[in-house]
Amino acid sequence: MVRDPLARLREATGRRTDAGLRRRLRPRTPDHDGLIDLASNDYLGLSRDPRLIEGAVAAAREWGTGSTGSRLVTGTTELHAELDRRLAAFTGSAAGLVFSSGFLANLGAVAGLSGPAALVVSDQVNHASIVDACRLSRARVVITPHRDVAAVERALAERDEEDALVVTDAVFSVDGDQAPLAELHTVTRRHGALLVIDEAHALGVVGDGGRGAAHAAGLSGEPDVVLTLTLSKSLGAQGGAVLGAPEMIETLVDTGRSFIFDTALAPPAAGAVLAALDVLAAEPGLPALARDRARRIASIAAGLGLHTSSPAAAVVPVVLGEPTAAVRGAEICAEHGVRVGCFRPPSVPKGRACLRLTARASLTEFELTTLEGALAAVAGQVGPYSACVTSGPRGREREESA
Repeated sequence: MVRDPLARLREATGRRTDAGLRRRLRPRTPDHDGLIDLASNDYLGLSRDPRLIEGAVAAAREWGTGSTGSRLVTGTTELHAELDRRLAAFTGSAAGLVFSSGFLANLGAVAGLSGPAALVVSDQVNHASIVDACRLSRARVVITPHRDVAAVERALAERDEEDALVVTDAVFSVDGDQAPLAELHTVTRRHGALLVIDEAHALGVVGDGGRGAAHAAGLSGEPDVVLTLTLSKSLGAQGGAVLGAPEMIETLVDTGRSFIFDTALAPPAAGAVLAALDVLAAEPGLPALARDRARRIASIAAGLGLHTSSPAAAVVPVVLGEPTAAVRGAEICAEHGVRVGCFRPPSVPKGRACLRLTARASLTEFELTTLEGALAAVAGQVGPYSACVTSGPRGREREESA
């Protein structure tokens, strides 16, 4: 009897359902279904800013709705070239290259700057885009414990490969903590390696005027440092970029598969990002407001006995333990008028399912008070996370990262 090829998919779906790991698309309204938004990555509240909307509209009127091709064919407009330059200047980098997403920027940077004869050293809780970039690089990959600089140095010192690359999130996407960038750079320079820093959750929030964690650590413009960005979080639009030495950018133009074979970023998105950079120049205090709101959120959660951490940027986790607890916690928040993220394995390790709250510079006192009521209900109905829920590693399982 021939097996139904969809049977295994239905069986796997059933197992995920039983484990509380089903994911569903839930189309929202423009006002987030009337809920306070503490789930998106719109850290500066710019995604609906009239200045960004006008930037997108003006670009669409002049250039059309699509880029019409890859950047090496017809997809590099004058807007794209200007955005390459402006992002590099904003972060203090020598050169820049805009991709159509932050995910593809990470694929391009890690895979394009390493290769089969290289070593890649990756933090255990790096974002999935970095995990996939490591897999596609065909390099030997060493996964190090979270924020463990000594482990990174051992991996570099013990390697047989001539070339090596260390890659880390600047601010980690779920826990919200920051990588020890200055220490990592000291180690990578000592061992002749490149340091790739994903600024996705730091750009626009961390550093002077939101210039990012590398800038704050004094690493901007260093020739052995590569930055990757997403333009869809603090900058309120879409797209990604790689920034670094001209040699690195030239290499990615020649060899970066996720750059060469992908349609370029749509002009309206480029126009919106350029407008966002103008807003940051005009309102350099916005990043500090976002960080302040994140600290307020963490203080509210901690005051209710919930398990959280001190945020480095705008991400605040509330760990509840099991997936069913996190799902129920998110439902309770929605019942009290607040939309929060709900993260479960494999996005987080087993036993560390959490609510992921994200601050916005535009959060009001009323919204923070409403959040306090929602989290109080979570603490009362779900209960605080217990450290005995899991004895497993804090980071993702090794096989997911390799």
